[in-house]
Amino acid sequence: MEKNMTTKALQVHALLVRYYEGPFQHPQENDPLSEMIGAMLSHRTKNERTAEAFENMRELFPSWEDVRTADTEELVQSIYSVTFPGQKARRIQAALDIVKEAHVDKELSLDFLKGMKGPEARKWLEQIPGVGAKTSAAVLNFSTLQLPALVVDTHHLRVAKRLGWIPKKAGIPKAEKIMTAFLPKDWDAQEMYDHHEALMYHGQRCCYPKNPACMRCPISDHCIYGQEVL
Repeated sequence: MEKNMTTKALQVHALLVRYYEGPFQHPQENDPLSEMIGAMLSHRTKNERTAEAFENMRELFPSWEDVRTADTEELVQSIYSVTFPGQKARRIQAALDIVKEAHVDKELSLDFLKGMKGPEARKWLEQIPGVGAKTSAAVLNFSTLQLPALVVDTHHLRVAKRLGWIPKKAGIPKAEKIMTAFLPKDWDAQEMYDHHEALMYHGQRCCYPKNPACMRCPISDHCIYGQEVL
């Protein structure tokens, strides 16, 4: 069954990467700690507002130690453009406390994750309140760590469900585990990133939450939902 799913996934992957003109440029500018904080800010927030909040926060608090020790209400004001700024400010400061305590020299860095295997690194990250499966995968894959981890967002999730790859009621953590199990074990960070980007783009540009454009879908022959509609 898993081998059959791998074949199906690779077919869809190849079609979508080609359709959306991949392979895609892999982001490598953020260190893992910056990626984690950025991902925590992004929950239920548009990318533009997340970027605005992140930049404003770093302008007011230039170092992560400044963020960690800032007056919480001042930190809230610096990230006001995101959803739930109060909750996120408190979680960011708590996360920085945990990262600092993890270092013998009390350094605010997640570079030590380079010495861990992917599952071990993600387990460590997910002990932090506010860091779930999507965030831990993003830290590994999107940052300078460049480790193979599958990031599943809401668009990716919707496409995978309509393809019949995962149960309709599965959330992101379960969906990621199922898909990781049948995706090639030798994929590197770039290939994992391409898979995420291709399915995300498809969810944004064709496989809409309502009224998906099945008539022009490049993978309709592989899609259970599409076959029912067409």
